[in-house]
Amino acid sequence: MTITTLFQHILTGISLGGAYALIAIGYTMVYGILRLINFAHGDIFMMAGYFMIFSMATLPWQIAIPLVCILTVALGVAVERAAYKPLRSAPRMSIMISAIGASYLIQNLATYLFTALPKAYPEIPFLKKILHIGSISSSLVTFITPVLTILLVLALMFLIHHTKVGMAMRAVSKDFETAQLMGIKLNNTISYTFVIGSLLAAIGSILYFTDRMSVTPFSGTLPGLKCFIAAVLGGIGNIPGAMVGGFIIGICETFLVAFGYSTFSDAFTFILLIIILLFRPTGLFGEKMTDKV
Repeated sequence: MTITTLFQHILTGISLGGAYALIAIGYTMVYGILRLINFAHGDIFMMAGYFMIFSMATLPWQIAIPLVCILTVALGVAVERAAYKPLRSAPRMSIMISAIGASYLIQNLATYLFTALPKAYPEIPFLKKILHIGSISSSLVTFITPVLTILLVLALMFLIHHTKVGMAMRAVSKDFETAQLMGIKLNNTISYTFVIGSLLAAIGSILYFTDRMSVTPFSGTLPGLKCFIAAVLGGIGNIPGAMVGGFIIGICETFLVAFGYSTFSDAFTFILLIIILLFRPTGLFGEKMTDKV
């Protein structure tokens, strides 16, 4: 393998990892506040792909991209209000079953509305423009994805640590009841979390599907699982950790495909999950949990 080919694979892996990271942040934020794995998150990401297909059928991409973000956020908040809000005080298992139900509902609704046949993802002209940097050439989306991911994570960290909304999120993540006693509106804070997670999923879907060129009702299942594993790998509840986990999985998956082991690229991700749970259950950047007595 030449140096040029090596750098090309690294760039492709970082780009894929950036898209995974944006989706993984949605998992990690919801878990950080609700202690809930939002199994419908991968399907919200998939629906963002369909929103783009139908938006660009009649609208220019300059209008279609903001519209897709708005529709995806609306879907994410609707799932939270319908599937999770009524079960706020229910046992944890009930909320998890509701999350799985919401995931299957969205999948089957998409199959009913759009059929299971792959639909071509529209080409966003500026993202598909080929750039040449030295001997490395790739589409603009490959170069822009990791940069955009890092910028969005920095913006999100600023929001969480330096704004009232972020302070409310951190308070709710520590203790629901105490946060409510301090005057924090619990439902609004949780909705803000779903808004941010869904917005990042919309952006991640644009970056992800631009290179893959087709969407099916099951397009969110495997990427959703991989992004959940990325969140666990980085330390679920830790936003920079989710980003690092996404990059690690994206790079490893790309190199396995490059070396001719594409059959095992998905299996590797799940093996990685088993290893991390065996040797570091809290993830690479997760805090050690202590039981209070």
